[in-house]
Amino acid sequence: MTPAAARLAAAAALLACAAGCLPNDPYRAADAGKNVYYSTFSEPPKTLDPSVAYTYDAYVLLGLVYEPPLGYHYLKRPYELIPFTAAAVPRAVTRGAFTTYDVRIRPGIRYQPHPCFGHDAGGKPLPLPPAVSLDGLTDLTSLPGQDTRELVAADYVTAIQRLADPTLSPNCPILPTMAKYIVGLEAYAAALRKDLGAERARRRKEGGAFYNPEADERAHPIVLDYGAHPLPGARVVDRHTFRITIHGRYPQILYWLAMPFFSPIPPEALRWYGQGPLRQRNITLDRFPVGTGPYRFKVFNPNREIVLVRNENYHGAKYPAEGAPGDREAGLLVDAGAPLPFIDAIVLKLEREVIPRWIKFQQGWYDASGVPSESFDQVVNFSDTGELSLSKSAAARRYRLESEAELGIRYFAFNMLDDVVGGYSEQRRKLRYAISIAINIEEEIQIFLNGLGLPAQGMLPPGLFGFDGSAAGVNRHVYDWDAKTRAPRRRSLDDARRLLAEAGWPGGRDRNGRQLEIRFANAWNSAEQVAILRWLGQKFDAIGVRLVSETTDYNRFQEKVHQGNFQMLSWGWYADYPDPENFLFLLYGPNGQKLHAGENHSNYDSAEFNRVFEQLETTENSPERGALIRKALAISQRDAPLAWGYHPMSLGLYHAWLRNTKPHSVLNGPVTYYRLDPSLREQSRTAWNRPVVWPLVAGALILVALAFPAVLAVRRRLERVG
Repeated sequence: MTPAAARLAAAAALLACAAGCLPNDPYRAADAGKNVYYSTFSEPPKTLDPSVAYTYDAYVLLGLVYEPPLGYHYLKRPYELIPFTAAAVPRAVTRGAFTTYDVRIRPGIRYQPHPCFGHDAGGKPLPLPPAVSLDGLTDLTSLPGQDTRELVAADYVTAIQRLADPTLSPNCPILPTMAKYIVGLEAYAAALRKDLGAERARRRKEGGAFYNPEADERAHPIVLDYGAHPLPGARVVDRHTFRITIHGRYPQILYWLAMPFFSPIPPEALRWYGQGPLRQRNITLDRFPVGTGPYRFKVFNPNREIVLVRNENYHGAKYPAEGAPGDREAGLLVDAGAPLPFIDAIVLKLEREVIPRWIKFQQGWYDASGVPSESFDQVVNFSDTGELSLSKSAAARRYRLESEAELGIRYFAFNMLDDVVGGYSEQRRKLRYAISIAINIEEEIQIFLNGLGLPAQGMLPPGLFGFDGSAAGVNRHVYDWDAKTRAPRRRSLDDARRLLAEAGWPGGRDRNGRQLEIRFANAWNSAEQVAILRWLGQKFDAIGVRLVSETTDYNRFQEKVHQGNFQMLSWGWYADYPDPENFLFLLYGPNGQKLHAGENHSNYDSAEFNRVFEQLETTENSPERGALIRKALAISQRDAPLAWGYHPMSLGLYHAWLRNTKPHSVLNGPVTYYRLDPSLREQSRTAWNRPVVWPLVAGALILVALAFPAVLAVRRRLERVG
């Protein structure tokens, strides 16, 4: 091809591209306009086995596939337990030293199709076909023998038995807690451990001197017989009813029944996944769940994408018909009573980096997103009262911004065993009040958290029974109530200095002129944490107190905490379940860290608080329990074992085409309630990703202009020859 012809060809190609180039759509053209929800994950979940999984990324997926007997109302606040597969929330029946709960499962609920349910004509489980390739398998629906069966009570008993299975790796993290309550579970776990040891000893004896236990158990996994030993605390009553028996009274057991640990486990799945060829290729419950929930896994490729599709056997739960105040006005009850789920499929793409994920959300390729700190000021505005709103550019794209206080707290703990900051005298309390006032949590939230925090008045975050956000709930030792803004207002530094003087440290010094120094144990080594340390030191300086940072590595820090060798530290807690007990137990004396190795890191031990806590711990939510909670909060505010810190806030950003979104701190799998408008999404994607063609057109015209003299010369030459 001559140079002139090459230039002409390039010009033609550029013009064609300018006329027909499409946006950089990461999805298949066949998926355009379909009812598919698109989101991301940054790290593959370590396990999807409901008996051992205990992380947020796993729970997001498990909540879509599995169904414990109970769950949470999607809209109501405070959080409310509701039946999932159970016919009703079970009632406690206490007789003597034991309490029982009879859980009735609704008939007719069926599992997703799965090869573990396949049987031959004689009713025997189907073996793995030898011709089927298992290498690189990401989709079990390609295997033969897909079948289902009804969910029965025995599946839940199997799940409880499995909590004690010593072959699980890692072991069930809640076994020690459940063994304290479920009758016989501790002995049952010991019996299974003995069975495992006996089986391993038998194999070693038969295997001889060259026996390799690791290789043998990979090829021939040990499947323990759960029925070989009694478990009186979990037994089948009839086909659709099982009974849990616990020691004493422990109303919080119902919250555990809403967690993935109590998801049903069909014994067929344990036997099927126990086959050596599957285990050797990591085809296990860790990666391929078997549930009755609204979705099932279609593709599990943790290095690229995870795809879930509707479970065609789902029993059809309904969207809630009532909610919290303001939900109707927010459009959250438009779908009241409609069958769930609304979305046909969920596609989750691996995105390890925040910025690419954020850019793709802005282009419409993902339906929801957080807001990266680098872009926060471009998306979110704060009013004078601290309320969040969208920036003009974000509002122009019709994003929807939603936030909610999480069921957690970050706080500064005083060591109540310390000779300076600890103790229960009026002087020691006033010292802690002064320091609590000086640590300006509102300022910390604005500087280091982009405003995403709610200053805490005590242990309880919003969304829990007993939380009081009115003037009555304010910690009056640190805050006043601002009647104009109807919000707490931190007391002044002058108040802090006065309290410090009344505590025996006027100007931050004792009668001998020695400056008060507070040792702050921490493992804050990152640049941001160093900045927080510097800020914290300034807050102490403002009242004449010197903060001494004892920064170490995390192991040394943990050692200091365990030994009670500190004066102050920073700590946090996120609830396992939405009950006040799961926060107030952090102040219960017998849970003290130094003396009892518990979660009470301040080592606070008030006989008055302990008595009230012991009453509310075993009481169901009621006006009587509410009064006990208020009393416990008032005692802890008075004694000030903590500078209460803040409750973190979650922030979600959603496109206009995604409806029914409401942040929820404890519900797993909220996508079940979402509704999409795929046509609006396609319109928006097209508008936001139009190809910029003018540079291509300009380039093509330049090439044509460059080629024109050569074309003209060729034409004249041909005319002369002719």
